[in-house]
Order: sequence, then C-alpha cells, then structure tokens
Amino acid sequence: MKKSIYYWVPCLDRVGTEKSAKNSAVAVAKYSKEYDVSVINVFGEWNNFKEIFEQNEVKLINLGIDLYNILPKKGFIFSRISYLIIIFLSFIPLIILLKKNKPDFLVAHLITSLPIFLFKLLNFRTKLILRISGYPKLNFFRKFLWKISSNKIHFTTCPSQELLEKLKKKNIFSKNKIFFLQDAILDIKEFIDKKKDNNFGKDFDTSQKYFLSIGRFSKQKNFKYLIDEFKLFKNENKNLNIKLLIIGDGEEKKNILNRIKFNNLSKDVDLLNRTNNVYKYMKKSQAFILPSLWEEVGFVIVEAAMSNTFIISSDCPNGPTEFLSNGDAGLLFKSNEIGELSKSLKLFVDNKINLMKKRKYAKKNSIKYTKFRHFKKLIKIIDEN
Repeated sequence: MKKSIYYWVPCLDRVGTEKSAKNSAVAVAKYSKEYDVSVINVFGEWNNFKEIFEQNEVKLINLGIDLYNILPKKGFIFSRISYLIIIFLSFIPLIILLKKNKPDFLVAHLITSLPIFLFKLLNFRTKLILRISGYPKLNFFRKFLWKISSNKIHFTTCPSQELLEKLKKKNIFSKNKIFFLQDAILDIKEFIDKKKDNNFGKDFDTSQKYFLSIGRFSKQKNFKYLIDEFKLFKNENKNLNIKLLIIGDGEEKKNILNRIKFNNLSKDVDLLNRTNNVYKYMKKSQAFILPSLWEEVGFVIVEAAMSNTFIISSDCPNGPTEFLSNGDAGLLFKSNEIGELSKSLKLFVDNKINLMKKRKYAKKNSIKYTKFRHFKKLIKIIDEN
C-alpha cells in the first residue's frame, strides 16, 4: 500500500517557494511508486495549477473558500491581515482533514505556524516535515514556537548549508533531525524546450548588450541599489554601450521607476514585466546580477547558471555565496555597500574572457537543484528517519 504525502503551501503571491513546492510534489509523484501525493488548496491559491497536477497524478484537496483573488497581497500590513484570515479559516478544516484522511506525512512550506501549533496541541498519526523556506527571521515568537514544538516535528529541512549550520548553533532542533535539502528549481525538459525560444517581440532589441536582473520588485531584491550602482558604473565607463534590463513586478515598482528617473537612466535601464521564459533573456545577456539583501539561494541564480550565464551576486545570506562556491563560480560583492557592485561590473568587463571559466563551475552546481535530485534526497531523508 502506498504512503501519502500532503503539501501545505498557502502562498499569497507567486514566489519561488510556490515553484519549489509544486516541483517537489510533481517530482515525488512522477519518480516514486511508493507515494501518493496531494497538495492542499487552502484558499484557491493552486487553482491555476489543476491541469499540471492532473497530468502528473498529484491530487488537489480543496480545504476551504476560494479567496485567492479577494485577499490583499501587497504591503506588509495587508499581507499580514491576509495571513491571519487564512489561519483563522483553515484552523478547523485542517484538523478535520488530518484526522479524517490520516496522511503519512505533511510537508509544511509556508504559514507553517498553523500546522506546527496544531501538531503541538493535538495528536495526529501524520508526521510533520517542516520545510524552512527563504531566510527566516528568528524573532522571539518563531524561535519559541519551533523550540517548544520541535519534539512534534518529524524532521526539518533547510534550503542551504549556511542556514543549516546557523540553526544547529541555535539548538532549536535536534541536530540529527535537521537536514540540508536543495530546492526543486530546475525542470530539465522545460529548460530544453524554453531555451529554444528566440521570440523576443518587436520591442526588444536583441543586438543591444545588456546586464540582466530578475525578481519581485520588493525591498529584499534591492533593485534601487542596483540602479544606483549601475549609474556609478555608467559614469566611469561612458564609452561602453551597455544597458540594464530588469524583469519583474511588485509593490516597489513605482519607487524603482522614480530611482531610474532620478539617476537620469531612462535610456539605459529597461523594465520588463514578468515572463514565463527567463532563459531566453539570460542566454542573450552579458551577465546576470543578483543584488539581493537575502536569498535562500535564489531561483534565478540557479536558472542563470543552467543557462551558461555569468553571475555577479551580492554576498548576502543565505545561499548565493554557497552556490557560487565563495567566488569560484562567479563574482561576489559586498552586499548593499556603495561602489562594490560597480567595481564588480568593471572587473567583469575588463576581464570577461578570463572569468568565463567560472560559468562551468556554476553550471555544475546548478545540476544539484533539479527536480530529480531534490526527489532523491527528500525520499532518502524520509526513508532513513
């Protein structure tokens, strides 16, 4: 008889964790004959993925009311209000679901405080797997909840070795119950199909040289710093005909546009809305820039490496330095420090040919983040614990 794995990933916005969880669920269903996989559709956030799940034999379990298109998603205060609404409306339905269906495992990715609290409060046959996403702020409430509930958490996984070591030092979880598990970022078949796409549209000049950056327009992604540094770079290298392309959308878009205007970069910086194919822009770019203040690893940095695109990244916590092997697989600059990114851009331009060997190292690292590698490691951890 097959064992059952449920995924709890109530996501408000289309973030990397959503993609990682979807890929994880699909990978387990696709590559394993021993597990039935289900994703809990908490408030309609997974409605657009029904066809993908059906094709891959992943069940979708509707937990409550479809509120995805109604709940506010932008801004710290409004998003927190939405989280509270989700917790309130899911409290009883989640208890009923776990008591009735008795899945063998529940993998909790986002809004994990609710399942953790329920497992501390009640006894379930289900084993709870805590999947830490991103770079968690270890505030008093989170540390306290994790600490008092650690005996009810079957095991915990982290997206980077760096975070794993930090949490081990905090002694929140038992050291033999916390593991490094790479995110399921890359779908090799999808990559092969998308990299063949050369349709950029009439408004995109493929002959123009450009640096590329991709991500949500949020404080974390630090695009205002990127624009300021690109201004410094342009001022010191006026003879270079190179632009900056930023792909994304989000609550900081207006501020980013204002920063571009303030720096008189309207002709040198282009913004492009989200695209379902980042690879075609990566393979055309001179280099990919990650200016983030923090990242679990950064989905786009892995995708850039897979695309053979040179990577210039901040040394922010909690994964880019690790992924780039401390600079052996790309260029690292001091996070958010004035002049540091500009220096790295200049270093890249002046030494482009000699630096290109770093791309092979980065691509080798990116293979560790495929759906199949993630599946193999996750199932190994489950089977051994």
